[in-house]
Amino acid sequence: MSFIQFDNVHKRYGENEVLKGIDFSVEKHEVVCLIGASGSGKSTLLRCVNALEPIQEGKILVDRDVVSGPGVDVDRLRRKVGMVFQSFNLFPHMTVAQNIAIGPIKLLGVRPKEAQQHAMELLERVNLSHRADYYPDQLSGGQQQRVAIVRALAMKPEVLLLDEITSALDPELVAEVLNIVRELAADGMTMLLATHEMTFAREVSDKIVFLEQGRILESGPPSQLFENPKEERTKAFLKQVVEAGRL
Repeated sequence: MSFIQFDNVHKRYGENEVLKGIDFSVEKHEVVCLIGASGSGKSTLLRCVNALEPIQEGKILVDRDVVSGPGVDVDRLRRKVGMVFQSFNLFPHMTVAQNIAIGPIKLLGVRPKEAQQHAMELLERVNLSHRADYYPDQLSGGQQQRVAIVRALAMKPEVLLLDEITSALDPELVAEVLNIVRELAADGMTMLLATHEMTFAREVSDKIVFLEQGRILESGPPSQLFENPKEERTKAFLKQVVEAGRL
């Protein structure tokens, strides 16, 4: 069985159905990018994996465990599945190192000294160890997003969900964040990303999933989907992306 499995997933907000029968899978160590216009359901789909949103039909499995529906052990799920959001969501009253260490201390029972040491090791990896004692508002947007990624990694997740993590950044800061994701992909981290960075998606992903109005219109390897899309809507979307200079 695949590491993440979506079986006929439906999500509604009242009368508005935003996910309409989603079926696909993510293998262990695979990088899958969700693409599509704003409002197509990408972010909602990610939030459903992490039980931030309930689904109304179907089921989602992570490592054979059903993670949708009543009775889900949310703490156990979130120890296995990390998530990084568009907004950095760092605690403003805590230093960078404290932001990273708090999760392992509170949720994993790691001793504070060990958690702080691991935080410093992770910050060294993303070239931010010299900012360990800074507060979030003393960092650039790119630095804050790198800290947010490191905070998720500190929980030692088996899969990482990344929701438009560069959308709130100035263009010159995007590269430093995407470089971290490239390194994680090279290290074999299982990742599911929603992104508008098409060139990056083409480079880093094993599979592209194109969403349109809550449905998967088509999916496949980047070479197939970008160079030889089957659906007219996919062709039109990619044409707009090319014309905007984003591919």
